[in-house]
Amino acid sequence: MRTLAVPVSTVVAGRPGDGLTAGWLPAEQAAAMPSAAVLAELGSSADGLDDTEVARRRAWYGANAVRTHRVSAMRVLGRQFRSALLGLLLVAVVVSFFVGQRTDAVVIGVILAVSVGLGFVNEYRSERAGAALHDRIRHTAVVIRSGRAGQVDVTELVPGDVVRVELGAVVPADLRLLETTELACDEAALSGESVPVDKSPEPVPPDTELAERSSCALMGTVVRSGSGTGVVVATGARTVFGGIAVGLGRRHPPTEFQTGLARFSMMLAWVAGVLTAVIFVINLVLHRPVIDAILFSLAIAVGITPQLLPAIVTTSLAIGTRRLATKRVLVKRLVCVEDLGNVQMLFTDKTGTLTQGRIDLREVIGTPRTLLYGLLANEAVPADGAAVGGNSLDQALWRAAQAHDQPTGDYRQVDLVPFDHQRRTTSALLDGPDGRIVVVKGAPEDIISRCAEVPDEIRTALDDRLVAGSRVIAVAARTAPELRVLADTDERDLVLTGLFVFSDPPKTDARQALGRLHALGVGVKVLTGDHPTVARKVCEDVGLPVTGVLTGAELATIDDDDLPAIIASTTVFARVSPEDKARLVRVQRRSGTDVAFLGDGVNDALALHAADIGISVDTAADAAKDAADVLLLDKDLGVLADGVTEGRRIFANTIKYVLMGTSSNFGNMFSAAGASAFLPFLPMLPSQILLNNLIYDLTQIAIPTDRVDPDQLARPAHWNLREVRRFMFTFGPLSSIFDFLTFAVLLGVLHAGPAEFRTGWFVESLATQTLVVFVIRSRTHPIWRSRPSSPLIAAAAGGLAVGWLIPYLPIAAPLGFTSLPAAYLLVVAGLAAAYLVLVETAKRTLLSPTDLRHPAPPLPRTTPQRRTHRRAARFTTR
Repeated sequence: MRTLAVPVSTVVAGRPGDGLTAGWLPAEQAAAMPSAAVLAELGSSADGLDDTEVARRRAWYGANAVRTHRVSAMRVLGRQFRSALLGLLLVAVVVSFFVGQRTDAVVIGVILAVSVGLGFVNEYRSERAGAALHDRIRHTAVVIRSGRAGQVDVTELVPGDVVRVELGAVVPADLRLLETTELACDEAALSGESVPVDKSPEPVPPDTELAERSSCALMGTVVRSGSGTGVVVATGARTVFGGIAVGLGRRHPPTEFQTGLARFSMMLAWVAGVLTAVIFVINLVLHRPVIDAILFSLAIAVGITPQLLPAIVTTSLAIGTRRLATKRVLVKRLVCVEDLGNVQMLFTDKTGTLTQGRIDLREVIGTPRTLLYGLLANEAVPADGAAVGGNSLDQALWRAAQAHDQPTGDYRQVDLVPFDHQRRTTSALLDGPDGRIVVVKGAPEDIISRCAEVPDEIRTALDDRLVAGSRVIAVAARTAPELRVLADTDERDLVLTGLFVFSDPPKTDARQALGRLHALGVGVKVLTGDHPTVARKVCEDVGLPVTGVLTGAELATIDDDDLPAIIASTTVFARVSPEDKARLVRVQRRSGTDVAFLGDGVNDALALHAADIGISVDTAADAAKDAADVLLLDKDLGVLADGVTEGRRIFANTIKYVLMGTSSNFGNMFSAAGASAFLPFLPMLPSQILLNNLIYDLTQIAIPTDRVDPDQLARPAHWNLREVRRFMFTFGPLSSIFDFLTFAVLLGVLHAGPAEFRTGWFVESLATQTLVVFVIRSRTHPIWRSRPSSPLIAAAAGGLAVGWLIPYLPIAAPLGFTSLPAAYLLVVAGLAAAYLVLVETAKRTLLSPTDLRHPAPPLPRTTPQRRTHRRAARFTTR
């Protein structure tokens, strides 16, 4: 039912700055005031502001945005010091300095500074890239200015603007409602109340609780039903949402990728702890100085840790987001790129995905009044030659009417029951030349079920159009002289007056995109509110094999336990509700499948929240854009295939670094533990261990640019700590074999002292762990058949050159190095080559084809639905 509270004649003009609060009103104060008084206080009217006044207020109040996505360099820098190992090393630097080992203190300090600097640069660049992508996500609002409706970016709203909100909109500012039609808003983001709150323009008592301010619609809340018009009373940080935005949207639940990283880090912590304790005890037993034992043990702990793993991950994700941005894909959070790579099942709507999404009225079947009735039971509003608000079908009706100069006649709309996804109809109560009538427009089967009379020729025409794959809407009417207000129970005893036939041709490139997704192992299911016959026809036209069709009514009779098997054998789910879509996504996720959902309507928001990865488009309803992780500037399945490929490439390159780093580092540290047991001196100084680790890590910065073999992109992969452990305990000891051979050459042939021994092992260990990436980077192909990227080759060559030159440079002595005979370098080269051959052989023989070619099982889900309710909307940020 429509409720009005502001006759235009009661408006009193004013200016911002006049009155109590300098041109804006807190929502709690506005809620208790009559709407006419609010308009007067804000110097506005039911016709809105003029352009001059909008510009003046925009300059005074600034953008309608809450700045919650600033990138703070100091915060990013502070996060680099959260590592407990780095903290201990900083303490060790201080202790070393004060006990007289100042050279070691300076060297370790410099190395730590470089390591922290690298992490800071990579994370800071990644955060800035994410913020830049966020700024490209736009929300618009329908605003009335100078009596004319139009669309503007929500950041351009000012106090005093008159704004229309409807089903699916995220409320763009704090509004004092002037008019409502069955309006209800979901205010969970602010009040925690899960039930939508009914709204009315009637004022509430002063000091009313937030959850009961029914006369206001607050920024960040979502319109769940109905529509309304309100005046903006506060924008940006002055809104209720702005006042608490610091605590909203700050943390997100961890993704599977992040959970895997955390478990991997915990595993390394245990290994590092055990090795560190063993080495420390060995050094104490051998009566070495305690400070040396502490520093050496800490250096070993740092050495086994892949320090640049966060940098590798963020660099990979940043590169991935930049690549996707060039293809018009915006990622809200960098880590979501990797989640795309895990997708095994895509649930998608039909319109704009399999079809072109350009909905136009192609045919009107029925009486001469059919189009007129369709315009009168319509939520779109004509504005400057276009139509704003409503859904795409409503807008298509207005475009057709304007093209044919169709007048709306002498009818006056008395009341309106807006469209909702349960009834699937829109109703209008009208006064006109024929008296008072009810007009109902909606899904054909729902309209027919409410009709007392349906002409046979219209039934036949309906069947023909549906079989042909056309989208059809029916309209019916009846006289209703007794009605004063309209309710959905009045949609009865109707006479079908006609049909609207809309065209939305299949996409020409949909067949190719579906083929790419199939090749990537991604199954596709279509979830649509359209008629099952139409959905089947469209799927057949684009080459998506239809193994079964299920309607929402049939879905309601199936238990969740039986649903996974039904999903597997069904391609199209038609006439499904928002709850049905979310249920299908949740059930599929509980079966262990990673699910993406692509949708752009308010009816898709629940499913977008429920999916592992929610995908929407830049032109979607605000609620859908708010719920999505990824936004497409073009609704294209081919771009999604690019995203899936990019996510898998990122994961593959991350795992390269993990497997290589843990196996090589573990081998070197295992060798250090063994050498400590029989050598009368430290096998390598703490500063030398850290320098070795730093040079090695620097060579791996190029891993995110590396090529990935096609077999690694063909299927999703997941963290498998058992495989990581096996790599560590298989290839780590292989590395140690060559370390011990090096020890034998140094002690038995060269009769090396401490400086020569440390220099010789430094050079050999750097060579083996730097070059092994070229073997491990491909899981199924030998080193000579899988071509690495040029940056990776250059980085490895540069790291080796620096490491091998250090003993011959002036800085060698302060670092504890000495020059080596040329013959030894030839021995090292031979050992490195033999090591690579042995690793290549082990890769092909010790790992079974099943382990190499099939994805690891996914991590168990800790909750049925990993992601919690997302906070409101991008327009709260700038």
